[in-house]
Order: sequence, then C-alpha cells, then structure tokens
Amino acid sequence: MSIFFHHLVTETAKTKPNNIALTFQQQQLTYQQLADEITRVAAKYLTLNVKRYDRVATFLPKCPQAVTALFATSMINAVFVPINPVLKPQQVKHILTDCNVKVLVTNSARAKQLLEIFPQCQDLVQLIIIDPKPAQFHTINLNIQAWPSQDQATELPPLANATDGDMAAILYTSGSTGAAKGVVLSHRNLICGAQSVASYLNNSAEDKILALLPLSFDYGLSQLTTAFSVGAQCVLMDYLLPGDVIKAVAKHKITGLAAVPPLWAQLVKLNWPDEARGCLRYFTNTGGAMPEAVLVKIRQIFEQATPYLMYGLTEAFRSSYLPPEFVDSHPTSMGKAVPNAELLVVTNDGRIAEDDEPGELVHRGPLVSLGYWNAPEKTAQRFKPFSQSLTELCLNDIAVYSGDWVRRDAQGFLYFIGRKDEMIKSSGYRISPAEIEEVVYQLADVVVAAVVGIPHPELGQAVVVIYQAKGNNQSLTADITRHCKKELANYMQPLHYISRAEMPHNANGKIDKTVLTAELQDLFKE
Repeated sequence: MSIFFHHLVTETAKTKPNNIALTFQQQQLTYQQLADEITRVAAKYLTLNVKRYDRVATFLPKCPQAVTALFATSMINAVFVPINPVLKPQQVKHILTDCNVKVLVTNSARAKQLLEIFPQCQDLVQLIIIDPKPAQFHTINLNIQAWPSQDQATELPPLANATDGDMAAILYTSGSTGAAKGVVLSHRNLICGAQSVASYLNNSAEDKILALLPLSFDYGLSQLTTAFSVGAQCVLMDYLLPGDVIKAVAKHKITGLAAVPPLWAQLVKLNWPDEARGCLRYFTNTGGAMPEAVLVKIRQIFEQATPYLMYGLTEAFRSSYLPPEFVDSHPTSMGKAVPNAELLVVTNDGRIAEDDEPGELVHRGPLVSLGYWNAPEKTAQRFKPFSQSLTELCLNDIAVYSGDWVRRDAQGFLYFIGRKDEMIKSSGYRISPAEIEEVVYQLADVVVAAVVGIPHPELGQAVVVIYQAKGNNQSLTADITRHCKKELANYMQPLHYISRAEMPHNANGKIDKTVLTAELQDLFKE
C-alpha cells in the first residue's frame, strides 16, 4: 500500500486515536480530532474545485489551521506550499505567481498586508480566511471563503488513483541567482524522511516535540512529520523571546528540542530551571555547524539529553547526522549518511574522492526531491543522473549535487569545507546575495553593490552590503538600511553596511567578491 503525507495523521488515528497530536496555547487535538479536521478542510477544498496537482498555499504563523491546511491538501492529491510568515508582500507574490497558486489560506491581518499584490496573482482565485469572523475585502477580485466549521462534512467522494511518487509539496528556498526557487517534494520523499529521522532519534509515542521553526523550512516541517509518524505530540510555538522557549519546555515537559545554531547560542546564555532541564531526552541541530563552545554549554545544561548534530538540504530533506557516541571524538564532523541515503564525495572531474580529498557532497536515494518547480536549467545543474556500478542496470537514478564542498576521512566521517557557490548561510537560512543586491539597487544613488557572507560567531555567516555611492552621498547607508528593512524578511537583513569609493573587479569586469570577502574575514571576530 502506498503511504501518502496525510496518512501520517489518518493512519495513526486508527491505532492511537486518543493520543494528543497537536498542542497550541490552551488548545489540544487528539489524532482522531485532527484527522476529522483535516477531512473537513479537504472537503472544503473540493467545493472550491481544487483538483489534483493544484497548488494550495498557506501564509500563517504556526497554528492548528496551518497544520491542518497542509494535510488536507495532501488528502485530495493537491500540492501544499507553506510560505514563511516573515516574508514581505513582494516575496510572497513571487511564490504565489511562480507556482501558480490557486488557493491561499491566511488570516485577515495578513490578507490586508497582501492587498497590493493580489491583482498581480492571476492564478489565485480563492482566499480562505481562518478568522472566526473574517473581515470583508471589497477591494480585491477574489472569492473569499471562511474556514470550515465543526458541523461541516467529514466525508470525501472517491478520488482518482494517485501514487506516492506524485508531488505533494513545494518548499521555497533562496537560489544562487536571485529569487527563491521551489523544491518539489513527493509523498515518498516526505514519508521516507520522517521514518529515517524518527528511526535514529528513537522517537516514540511518549515524545513531546517542540516545533519552533517555520513549517516552510524543511527542518521545521520535520518536527511535525517525525512526531506524527510515531504518534507523538507536537507542541506548536511562535516564540517571541528565548526565555519563552524555556517556559514552553518546562510547561509541556518537552522531550525533543530542535533549533539552529544562532538560537542555541541565545538559549545557552539563559538560566534554565530544573523543571526545564530534566525533561529533555534529546536535542538536535541543523542549518549550519554548531560552534563547539555552544555545544559544550548545551550539554552542561541538559546533562541527560542526547545530542544529534545533523546536516541537510531542502533538495534532499536530511542527509547526514553524527551519531551521539561520536560527538566527543568527532565534534566538528557532519557525521555519516542518515538511514536510507547514500552520500558520496565527488571531485570536479567526476571521480569518487579519496580519503581526505575535497569534493562535492552528492546525495542519492529516495530522499532526493523531484527537482525545482518550473526551472529546468536550474534543475539540470543540481539534479543529475548517477550511474550505477552494475552495468546490467540500464537506467541511472537521479542524485542531487549539494553545492557543498566536503571531505571524508578514513573512517567515513564527513567534514564541511565550504560552499561551491556564493550562497550565504545565516541563522539556518540559505540567503541569495543577488536577491538582496536587487533591493539595494532600487535606490538611485547606489552606483554598484555587492552582498557577501562574512563569518560570524553566532549567525554562522552575517550578511554584509558593500556599495559605492553616487556623488559621495553621506546619508546613503541610512537610506539603504531603511529600504532593506521595508523590503526584506527579517532573517535576510544585512548586519553591516560599508561604503567604498571604488570596488575591486576581476578580469571579466565583475565585482570581485572573493577579494571583498577576504578583506572582511575578521570583521566580526571578538
């Protein structure tokens, strides 16, 4: 039997109907209640003529409706597109238009923020507002729908056959050439990922997992899928301050906590009471290398908790983890492949690298996604046929070339060296320099601009803007700062701005970012 994304809830509801699936503030939903709600919303989608492969987007903070909307989309063989709730209107417009979203699920406040971009989203026809009494929007030419009530239908008509190889989701991640690109995930990708991670984290129905990260982030979505795959409880939280995380861990007796390095760096500086320290069974990290000093402090705070340091890319969900028994002996390693994945180190000339020889990390297996949405050239650059050693096998599988330069030691442990491209990894996000440069160039007094990532002790990399001003404009830094705050999501905000009279150029006449990066290596050193 094929297993689809929504089966993570509906099948668990058959065996553990009374287990708590979701907790949000004072609200709790059992697996049976969540399954019923998912079916209700799926039925609502069908009344709106949502068909197989149609894209349904959510633009919401973490809440039960945001979760339900994703699984309901899967139930009718459509495709869910979670949009990061911190994105600005123009960035949301790019996603809505790029993958031709038909239905958007949001709330009144966020819909008002998007009024200016709705007329430009030609494929968007339905707007579902989750507020109990949604505000009226007379200025937009969209069909406004209310969130389905408890007394609405929970039965679905027969649907056309689908396969677990069908696309289930599109997660948007920044690309090296500018605007965010959509990574297409199949049901099989999502289910295999959940089973793989839950197996090495030893998740069980007794776990309580705190979901801190955006559901648009594969690592954030993973907190749902791993919990639901074993009948565990997932606690949704949009934290305001690091101290709120401590309160949530203590209140809900959290056993599993996942975060990115910058958040961990903040959490270890706080005073953790005994009731928040003793319940944690494990903690995980991905989205960048964990600083050794931070890891030491985490382990001092949570003496009984098992550390899992992980590496992943949206194009393949999760790739490697460092088994806890090797954290002391290999603290800087990315570990080895997760279950049901093979990781290879490939040199520029296509060879499998020797021990300690640098090469590109290549991931093959059922976690490899279906490529980028409507981007054949970008897909061909990253997703390539990988020949098998057996010549009798006539078809090659598709592997994803990560763009990360690594080495593998004699024991098979992997170590990160750096990015092959110019992508910036900050606070767990992959950020496109070109996207920020485009915003900076919108100011008339900017002659040229370059955006680079500079090593930072807490962020991993910090975004730095270097620019040349027209007419020696002394106030341009303040203008650029204000403009970036208006146009860019919070996680994309530059940390530092530098004005230069001249910019270095390479032989092709392009700004030489290698020179700029080298000059600024010590900018944030303590």
